[in-house]
Amino acid sequence: MRQHRGLLTVQTESRAVLARTAGRLLHQAPGAQALPTIGDWVALQLPEGEGEALLHAVLPRTSVLARREAGSERDGQLIAANLDIVFLAAGLDGNFNPRRIERALSLAWSSGASPVVLLTKADLHPDAASLVAEVEALTPGVPVLALSARTGDGVESVAAHLPAGKTGALLGSSGVGKSTLVNRLLGESRLVTQAVREEDDKGRHTTTHRELFVLPGGGLLIDGPGMRELGLMGGEDEGIEQTFSDILELAEGCRFSDCQHQGEPGCAVRAAVASGALPEARLASYERLRREQAFQARKASVTPERENRKHERARTTMAWEAMRSKRRRD
Repeated sequence: MRQHRGLLTVQTESRAVLARTAGRLLHQAPGAQALPTIGDWVALQLPEGEGEALLHAVLPRTSVLARREAGSERDGQLIAANLDIVFLAAGLDGNFNPRRIERALSLAWSSGASPVVLLTKADLHPDAASLVAEVEALTPGVPVLALSARTGDGVESVAAHLPAGKTGALLGSSGVGKSTLVNRLLGESRLVTQAVREEDDKGRHTTTHRELFVLPGGGLLIDGPGMRELGLMGGEDEGIEQTFSDILELAEGCRFSDCQHQGEPGCAVRAAVASGALPEARLASYERLRREQAFQARKASVTPERENRKHERARTTMAWEAMRSKRRRD
């Protein structure tokens, strides 16, 4: 339910307990992505009295949302597991960026969950409906909701996507209003919020950990720190194809089956760009994400020795964080 500096909060049927990851799991997990994250179901050994529980295993996941860790060419960062919905939040106060939405959609589709785009701070934009239509054109079949967590307008539409027993996660950069939305859905000010910087509409990192909240209607929602970088991991082929399905449909009309859309004769994709039917920026975004995905896929083919070193670093970091947390409590 909560993950902060190596310390885990796990909800059992009867109570919430503090837990640490068992040493055997830390050392025998095949990689960092096999270690526990928010939304996981786990095998837990409860303490006899007060004290910490011991987390022995992570149960098989139905979906995993992950990104390439910021500042790294290879290391992945788990965001959440066992999701039904990924809410992609973009603010209409200067944070709006169609290219970032496309990138986030590729990650969301690849996770195994279904995306929903949230255009937050709709009260600050004079024509939010036009941006909803613009995003709908980029995301055929994906719900696009305009809302204002500050006024409450449109929030009920978000709650409708999280009926009892369904789990969602909020994904977006700092300052788009994720914590304000969580507070509105909870009906109380559980999370601290801050205003964005006036000079550039950039958000301040208020939320410092990930946490899963139970909403009044029984749905589950995960919130965490804002993310300015959403690096691909290398396994997003299907997610990119779903995000850019319009380009793939156009490509079926190209003269050559292996057309790269770089000026080959009979290219239906370039013809659509020339006619204005396909924005050139969208094609450039597709090509950029495909190159990044292919690069990361090659990087993922690492030697066992290199993978073991990466895993050892992850184990050591988690073990030290757990030790420091225990010392602070003692």
